[in-house]
Amino acid sequence: MTKHTPIDLYSALFAAVLLLIAGCTNPYYGAMEKVGVHKRDIMVDRVESARDAQQDAQEQFKSALEQFDSVVSLEETDLKKAYDQLDDEYEDCVAIADKVSARIDKVESVSDALFDEWQDEIKLYENKELARSSKKQLTETRARYVDMLSHMQDAEKSMEPVLRIFRDNVLFLKHNLNAQAIGSLQDEFAGLELEIDKLIDRMNEAIESSNAFIADMQTS
Repeated sequence: MTKHTPIDLYSALFAAVLLLIAGCTNPYYGAMEKVGVHKRDIMVDRVESARDAQQDAQEQFKSALEQFDSVVSLEETDLKKAYDQLDDEYEDCVAIADKVSARIDKVESVSDALFDEWQDEIKLYENKELARSSKKQLTETRARYVDMLSHMQDAEKSMEPVLRIFRDNVLFLKHNLNAQAIGSLQDEFAGLELEIDKLIDRMNEAIESSNAFIADMQTS
């Protein structure tokens, strides 16, 4: 009889869990379709959720910039309190950035499933004219989706430099709770403000693109 080590058993169990997770997506969509909620509906709902997360992110990064400004303009000597407030804003920014990324991932997941299904179902048509019409609609819908997703991903990427600058300065303030640290933050403020302005512009573009895509999906 073959002896299995604990490591072998754990590896097999881990592999089984991964397979189970990988196979959960299609059953979910299938179950939703049985109650009348189709991939198209789920896609629109997830685009709306991603758009809402981006709107929340705009507000959070604006709040963080305001807090940063209040710290660099600090006249009181309670630098520990200033650090705590700035660190809280940074952590909130990280959380909302993760939320935006997760919701974009969900949009991609359902969109891939929808377009794959649509492509497969076109092959089932016997009426060639209907098949051509459906294929044309698929091509147009996919093109609008790719454009919208590109705007979403640009907005997502624009959060990275803001978070890097923010993290560096929060750490520097943590390690140097003195007036010199505040002076260094003052030098960084203009750069952070510029990156947040870029971020807000990218997110506005993504939000507008999302709204247009949602409108098209609801009327087509």
